[in-house]
Amino acid sequence: MNMKKGFFSKALIFTVTLFTTIAAYAQDGAYSGYTPYSIFAVGDLMNQGSAYNAGMGGVGIATRNKRYINYMNPAAVTARDTLSFMADMSLLQANKVFAQNDMKTVNNTFNISSVALSFPVYKSSAMMFGLAPYSSTGYGCYLQDEDPQMIEDTGGLYYSSTGQGSLFQVFGAFGVTFWKRLSLGVQVNEYVGNISKNNKLDFIDEAFSDVSSGSNLILRGTTGKFGLQYEQPLGNNLTLGVGATYKLGSKMRGYSQDYQFAQGAVQIDTLRFSVDTLSKSHSVSFADEIAVGISLNSNDRWRAEIDYTRSDWTNTGITTATGFAVNGQSKFTATSSESIRAGFEIVPNRNDIRYYHRRCAYRIGAYREKSYYMLDGNNVSSMGITLGGTLPVFRYYNGVTWAVDLGQRGTSAQNMIRERYVKFTIGFNFFDYWFQKARYN
Repeated sequence: MNMKKGFFSKALIFTVTLFTTIAAYAQDGAYSGYTPYSIFAVGDLMNQGSAYNAGMGGVGIATRNKRYINYMNPAAVTARDTLSFMADMSLLQANKVFAQNDMKTVNNTFNISSVALSFPVYKSSAMMFGLAPYSSTGYGCYLQDEDPQMIEDTGGLYYSSTGQGSLFQVFGAFGVTFWKRLSLGVQVNEYVGNISKNNKLDFIDEAFSDVSSGSNLILRGTTGKFGLQYEQPLGNNLTLGVGATYKLGSKMRGYSQDYQFAQGAVQIDTLRFSVDTLSKSHSVSFADEIAVGISLNSNDRWRAEIDYTRSDWTNTGITTATGFAVNGQSKFTATSSESIRAGFEIVPNRNDIRYYHRRCAYRIGAYREKSYYMLDGNNVSSMGITLGGTLPVFRYYNGVTWAVDLGQRGTSAQNMIRERYVKFTIGFNFFDYWFQKARYN
């Protein structure tokens, strides 16, 4: 028994380290995420949750499932078997097609989705720690000036605009259950990351100096998140669940570098350079967030859930702060983001010893979301459907979870960019009992 436990523990630790290293290596020198919509503010906000949540349309506020880690609600950390240790790692691969007028382009990225560990503390209480992306910035636009007069005067001019960076959240949560039905949880999030944005004018004639301008954001932040969940038996093996979370808005720390310089054949001239400490020169904040959910569970055989989330970015200061707002043809305005998500899961027979496919979990979901900013007064909305499942591996609740997200953001109308995507998420669920005495050596 001790040999098995030691082997599994070492394998678990090795796998956590391996996939964290793979994800970090995959992002080195490459976009962690790519979309023209990430040019504004802190970039493209990532969907939260593991592969389990992704397969059900992104729901999780009311989810209590002892087989998976659900970090979307800190109160869910107590949904577990006593004395169990759980770990979850998820990786995300995204394929996108962009279209504007008669122009089209494609891009593929690979990114870490989440890493989380969970373990009991005392009786009906438990803790959870993890790492997950909060936002990503990745875009590249290149254009040649075709004005005949400009070509005659300068020999030709190229414009380019690029951006890259990520914000990650490191989190720790504690939850406790009262009267076997009411669960409360609290979570602390630490945001950390860098975002770089650069615009450049390249002249073909070396008699002219190339001009580069842009910003570097080095951001930090700390916030708290509170959650609750309640389950009510309805009879006939049905259980109604409700959940809610509230994440506090918090000030961004760090600083913003704003620069512009001209590079000639023999020298570089600094035209503008400034460093602003965000907490002193600018008041910029992460927005608060409120979410509610309701679920229905039938004896752990099937479950359905609907979630609603709202986050108000209107007064966070991102519209005017240096490095967050980008000058261009489109007017950027902060607003409130909203989303509604729905998901359904079914397991034909978890205890079937003859047919493996009957022990697998199958999921489907859908969502509609409005982004936290507007362009030229137009909302940036996305919608999609998801499919997913879990393949049981070995004993207990170990398994491999997969999810596919097919959706669209934006529209071809009003000179906007239509983004269609297919995202693949794969997660590895680990489960073991680490806190029981061996019966023999």
